[in-house]
Amino acid sequence: MRAAALSPFPPLLKIVAHEQRWQLLGLLAWSDRRVQELVELVGQPANLVSYHLRQLRDHALVRERRSSADRRDVYYSADLDRLRGLFLSSGEALHPALGEESPAEDRRKARGRERTLRVLFLCTHNSARSQMAEGILRHLAGDRFEVQSAGTEPSRIHPLAIRAMAARHIDIGRQTSKHLDELAGQRFDYVITVCDRASEACPVFPGDPQRIHWSIPDPAAVEGDEEVRAKAFEAAGHELATRIRYLLALLERPDA
Repeated sequence: MRAAALSPFPPLLKIVAHEQRWQLLGLLAWSDRRVQELVELVGQPANLVSYHLRQLRDHALVRERRSSADRRDVYYSADLDRLRGLFLSSGEALHPALGEESPAEDRRKARGRERTLRVLFLCTHNSARSQMAEGILRHLAGDRFEVQSAGTEPSRIHPLAIRAMAARHIDIGRQTSKHLDELAGQRFDYVITVCDRASEACPVFPGDPQRIHWSIPDPAAVEGDEEVRAKAFEAAGHELATRIRYLLALLERPDA
């Protein structure tokens, strides 16, 4: 049997082989973070963290977005879809079978736990992003999770949020906006903020839940005609659905 032709070393592995960049990607895979948060978590100087973030950004492995709560801050997030594709193609370069996804049956076998996990999505007005996130997770997970959403300044569900979800065959029209004070004293396993203002105003919940932040632009703040605004809600829904699929893969592990 002839030996397979040698493949070039995958560029992805070159960039993530550095321990500092690997640590940063690991943190950003869980939650969007600002530079100062990353500096505290990895215990390295700000200029060094910024350098490695720039390397990851230049290779399109992380994205940056200016905070809507404080324009001086920038949130960084990992592009999980791109990372997943690059890791699969890197494995395939070594052996064709390593580029294949795990069979769905294997993933199902990994599921199962003694209790239902409780997840709370928070944004400012509880009118779009958190409502869409609640609907998406409930749609994908069914009764395997207990899902709620709330806001720091609740209003009402935006009609374009309902429309964007309806296009995904998800009905959020019967959901209601509520203030996070209504949930005071309740315990959650995961509290996920989907806007920067809510992240900075998020209270302490009993039981020390896992805090996750997704810095997602507010589609309701987009100006223009209805088509332009509708596309903003569709884009927010797409980003939420992508992030929730990856979140679900983590939460369905028995040790989550």
